[in-house]
Amino acid sequence: MRLLTHNMLSSNIKGVTNGFPLKIQVEKVVEKQVEINHDFLRNIFPKIDWKAFSDASRTMGYDEMPEEPPEPSVLESNVEFLGKFHHALLELHLEEGALLCPETGRKFPVNKGIPNMLLLEDEV
Repeated sequence: MRLLTHNMLSSNIKGVTNGFPLKIQVEKVVEKQVEINHDFLRNIFPKIDWKAFSDASRTMGYDEMPEEPPEPSVLESNVEFLGKFHHALLELHLEEGALLCPETGRKFPVNKGIPNMLLLEDEV
């Protein structure tokens, strides 16, 4: 599971009001090379919840993302930052582990890079 995916998932358990961001429990992280697409990165940047992304990248063992979001103009002028953003967002994969609901602590397993977000009958 890429951090791009993580940034868009939330817990939909009945009664949960604070289901984002899901906390990450890491068992195995893999890096998969992806060709960089500068236009995609510039377009997705405003849609990313930066705090969740920055915290998740640190949890996955990548400390290169600043805690505060940079100005969007950085995406035009700083190729080094763009490469680091690309790496964290698209090349780091949570292969094995779990996602935890921040409110209930419910674990959603991640196996072979696929998060299982199915709810139990009493959670719907």
